[in-house]
Amino acid sequence: MISVYDVIKKPLITEKAVSLKEDQNQVVFSVHPQANKVQIKQAVEELFEVKVKDVKTMNFKGKKKRFGLTLGRRDDWKKAVVMLEEDQKLEFV
Repeated sequence: MISVYDVIKKPLITEKAVSLKEDQNQVVFSVHPQANKVQIKQAVEELFEVKVKDVKTMNFKGKKKRFGLTLGRRDDWKKAVVMLEEDQKLEFV
């Protein structure tokens, strides 16, 4: 079982994520690749003390990259879009 502190890796701060936060009260996180929606919801509610309405997840495959003469690959990762209840707010400093 993945601990609550290992589920959420970092918040993603992009133009699209900021507009989702302002317009639709949704927050975007990079999460552990094996975490499911229930674990993500519990982790956000416990760590940030907010109520979560819905969680959507997306899996991304790592890109192939060249490192000098050798070929390598970036890690696979997972993104979660967390919709908060209407009266809830989450701020990152």
